[in-house]
Amino acid sequence: LPFTMKTTALRLWSAWSLTATSHAWLSSSPFRLASLRLPTARATSTSNLDTDATTKFVPPARVVRDVLPTVYVYDHCPFCVRVRFALGVKNVKHHVHFLANDDVPTPTALVGKKIAPVWVWPEADIVMAESLDICRLVDADERFGPVQAIRPATERTDIRDWQKSVQSLLRTLQRPRYVATGLLPEFQQRDARDAFVANHQLPPYEKNEWKGSDGPTLAEKWQLYRDARDADPTQHLQALNEKLVELDELVDSEYHCSPGGLSYDDVDLFARLRSVTIVKGVQWPTKLRAYMDYMAELGDVPLYDAMAM
Repeated sequence: LPFTMKTTALRLWSAWSLTATSHAWLSSSPFRLASLRLPTARATSTSNLDTDATTKFVPPARVVRDVLPTVYVYDHCPFCVRVRFALGVKNVKHHVHFLANDDVPTPTALVGKKIAPVWVWPEADIVMAESLDICRLVDADERFGPVQAIRPATERTDIRDWQKSVQSLLRTLQRPRYVATGLLPEFQQRDARDAFVANHQLPPYEKNEWKGSDGPTLAEKWQLYRDARDADPTQHLQALNEKLVELDELVDSEYHCSPGGLSYDDVDLFARLRSVTIVKGVQWPTKLRAYMDYMAELGDVPLYDAMAM
C-alpha cells in the first residue's frame, strides 16, 4: 500500500483498538458507569500525532462542559499528577478537590476505599479510580476534545530503570519536606501529617517494618523525619545531581522524553519528577530543566520551586 494509505489504516486500527479496549474495561468496572460515548475510528485526532521529533505539542481548544468533572487528589501524589497533567494537556476545565491525607470517608464513599486520584464525571454518571485508566478514558471521549491526543507509552525500560535507581534517595529527600511546613493542601492539619508519617517509611525501613507492631512509634517516626529534613543534604544532593545528568541523556527533547511526540511516557515521568522541585539546591541539567518548565506550563501543574527547602 502507498505510505499514506498505510498511515491511515494504522490510525483507524489504533482508534478501533482503543475503543474496543475501553468497552471491555467499562463492562467489567466495579464503579458507576452510564451514558459513556466512546470515539469511533472516524473521530478527530489531534495534530500531535503528526508532529516530528522536535515539534511542540499543540494544545487543543479549551473544553468547558456545562457540568465540570472533579478529580480528587493529593497534591504531592504522582498518580494524581498524572491525571491533572493529562487534563491540562487536553485543555479540559475541571474542579480539583484536594483531600486531606487522613480523609478516609470521602474516597471510601466514592470508590470503596482510601485511594487517590478519584475521577467524578456527573455528566456520564462515572466515578472511578486508577490514574492511567482515567487519563485514557478522558483521551478516548470526543466530549473532551480531539481523541488520542497523547501518544501511547513506548514501554522503554531505561527511564523505568532510572526511576527505580533513585527511589530510596528521593524518599529520603522528598517525604520529610512534604510535611515540614503544612503548606501542601493535604497536610494542612496535624492529623493529616501524622497519617502520612505513620504510613510512609523512610530508608532504610521497608514498609512492613515501618508499619509493623515492632516498628517505631509515631513519635520516633517524626524524629526520623525531622532528622532527615535537617541533615546536611550535600551527599544526597550530589548523588541526585549525578542521576539527573544520567536522565538528561535519556530525555529526547525538552518537549517530550521519547521520540515521536508527547506520550504517556511524559505523563508518568513528569508526574514523578515534579516532587524533585521541592528539594532546594538541585542542579538541573539544561535540557531536563527546560523539559520540566515546559511540561508544568503545558499541563497546568505548578512546580514546587517557590517552596523548595
